[in-house]
Parts: sequence; structure tokens; C-alpha cells
Amino acid sequence: MTGRLPAPYDDPEEGAPRGGGGGEESASPRSRGVALILGLLGGPLGLHRFYVGRPQSAVFMALTLGGLGVWWFYDMVLLVAGEFRDADDQLLREWGVQESVGLGAAGSAEVRQLVGDVESLRQQMGELAERVDFAERMLAQQKERARLPRKE
Repeated sequence: MTGRLPAPYDDPEEGAPRGGGGGEESASPRSRGVALILGLLGGPLGLHRFYVGRPQSAVFMALTLGGLGVWWFYDMVLLVAGEFRDADDQLLREWGVQESVGLGAAGSAEVRQLVGDVESLRQQMGELAERVDFAERMLAQQKERARLPRKE
């Protein structure tokens, strides 16, 4: 025994990473904690699967009530162990919620545009409410005039 370890396998044709290990997989931007809470509260209905972007399996899960509990229990074990995958086949590893899930620079510009549109709609609704109120008052005045006795 020499006390040295053999050299790691490195086959450039196979594309195997140095060291033979699978390497660290990319983690999903979705929160494992949120998925777990959704799974506990609405697991048999597939809420956690809707959250991770797997609506087809979520519908089947809801129709079977979580596979009569077996499928739901299996998902809960995977979530706790950190082996549950999202729609992009990425592992849900992080417990916390990331700030910008799905939103980039374009997303924030879209949000600003939507906020401006909502404010514009609020202003238009306010003006419309004032017009309706005015029209109601005018109709009420005409009805009052019709009820009053006329002087001849």
C-alpha cells in the first residue's frame, strides 16, 4: 500500500466531469418552503405542483386526491429531502423565496406600465362615477318637478 488514491476517471469523449461525480445540479428559483407549505395545506389538490409549474400532474393529483394520499406522501418526502423537481427539471433546494423569480428588467418595466395603466383606469372610473352621480341627480330633480302641482 502506497497511501495514494488512484487518479480520477476522466474521459473527454463521454463528457464525464473530472472526479467522476455528477457535479452540483442547478437549483430551481422556486422556494422549497413555499412548495412544502402548499403541499401540506393543499397537497391532495396538487397546489404545490401548480406552484412549481407542473399543471398537468397537478390536475391529475387533484382528481385522484393525491393518489388517495400515496402520491401526496411521496411528494412530501421528496420536498423535505430536497429532491423534488420543478417543471424545468431543477431541484427545489432553497428554503427562502428569491426576490426576482421570473422577473427581469423587462418584468419590472412591465410592472411599472401596469401600475400606470391601473392608475389611469382609477381616474377614469372616478370621472365616470361623478357623471353617473350627476345624471342621477338630474333625473331625481325632473321626477320632483313632475310631482309638484302646477300653477295655472
